[in-house]
Amino acid sequence: MKVLSIQSAVAHGHVGNSAAVFPLQRIGAEVLPVYTVNFSNHTGYGAWRGPLISPEDVREVLLGIEERGVFPSIDVVLSGYQGGVGIGDVIVDAVNRVKAANPGAIYACDPVMGNAKSGCFVAPEIPDLLRDRVVPVADIITPNQFELGYLTGTEPSTLESTLVSADLAREMGPSTVLVTSVERPDRDPETIEMLVVDDAGAWIVRTPFLPFKANGSGDVTAALFTAHYRATGQASVALERTASSVFDLIELTYRSGERELQLVEAQESYAHPRPQFAAEQVR
Repeated sequence: MKVLSIQSAVAHGHVGNSAAVFPLQRIGAEVLPVYTVNFSNHTGYGAWRGPLISPEDVREVLLGIEERGVFPSIDVVLSGYQGGVGIGDVIVDAVNRVKAANPGAIYACDPVMGNAKSGCFVAPEIPDLLRDRVVPVADIITPNQFELGYLTGTEPSTLESTLVSADLAREMGPSTVLVTSVERPDRDPETIEMLVVDDAGAWIVRTPFLPFKANGSGDVTAALFTAHYRATGQASVALERTASSVFDLIELTYRSGERELQLVEAQESYAHPRPQFAAEQVR
């Protein structure tokens, strides 16, 4: 499997491509990382250094890859946090070019906008860009419950309302919707869930909740789920493997006392995910 991953990069810590690339490589994927920023650290620290890479420069890198004749062999295009408006057009153009070269390729978009606790933390124009121009060309999207609500103009909370929202998102274009950080009011408060919906049905998986903010865990989740789904074609299998790997990563990080994901230390969790969480079919 060959993955073209267009995301941010940081020197210290693990978000964007600095979170997604290694786990993908560890499960056997060939990754072509294209950077949209090159920062010293993620912005959650409140201070950082380094450049935001211009859309024109990102486009040039992608053109160079295309000129090497690589696009026909790309199986997956993956994107995450978008720092500015122009990058969305660059990503959509790259997706169209890859799919023209390989009609079997898929595009997975993590529509990063914010979360229920912090609200939106991207530039004001980004949510509309994602909703109106990027998500409609995606095959897979991986929003959290908050982002799903924004994309669809709904307020998903219960299982039923989250399923309705996921169906509305699928009507926008993507055939597969993975909803992360699902917090139903009737769930065990010691747990958190992920829900996936595709043409074959809907499944939910429940894992223990850890009181820890792990920057980059969503990037790892989007990458692993997309790769497992592409490899198996089974949403439930991809969900179970991803939930197991990401939980073990977050638990290891939590127990370490470190702020940044212990990405390398958890590598066996990606290569050999434990069969510890069963996906329940809910439709």
